[in-house]
Amino acid sequence: MIEELVKKNRSCRKYIQNHPVTKDVLKDLVNLARLSASAGNMQPLKYILSSDPKINSKIFSCLAWAAYLKDWPGPDEGERPPAYIIILGDTCVSTNFWCDHGIASQSILLGAREKGLAGCILGAINRQKLTKLLDLSDNFEILLTLAIGKPKENIVIETVEKDNDIKYWRDKSNIHHVPKRKIEDVVYKIYS
Repeated sequence: MIEELVKKNRSCRKYIQNHPVTKDVLKDLVNLARLSASAGNMQPLKYILSSDPKINSKIFSCLAWAAYLKDWPGPDEGERPPAYIIILGDTCVSTNFWCDHGIASQSILLGAREKGLAGCILGAINRQKLTKLLDLSDNFEILLTLAIGKPKENIVIETVEKDNDIKYWRDKSNIHHVPKRKIEDVVYKIYS
């Protein structure tokens, strides 16, 4: 079951914008992150949850989408995420967030897939602008933004070809292809 969730958990960049994601669903997803591992069990992460179209528009204006798709500025109106989870580091708790936000993000996105939703981890954020728009206090550092919603695109996993090109791409049918290296290419050594 976990393997199927992981395979389905691709970075989704087009959503059914008018398909709502409730605050209760967002809280359920953040609860998965809350229950996940934390370095030193410090638990320095805090979360902003939004399914409000006005706030979502502000968040969207601070994000960059799909670096490999040079001619695509991001999802059009109607295909934008109906919800966001912003992961913050609370410097009052710790000044080092280690990999907690990566662990939390994976837990949230696997939970979203289990609920028939999809997501995208966005690290290309205009943090200064978003901090001002959301009126965050100085002790919060924006770490990641997660887009959440009902997917509106097909994403398939491909095998990396001999040219070793790992860049994702879209075909003429708008199917999003994600090349992944073979297991033999990522396992460096086996001791048995």
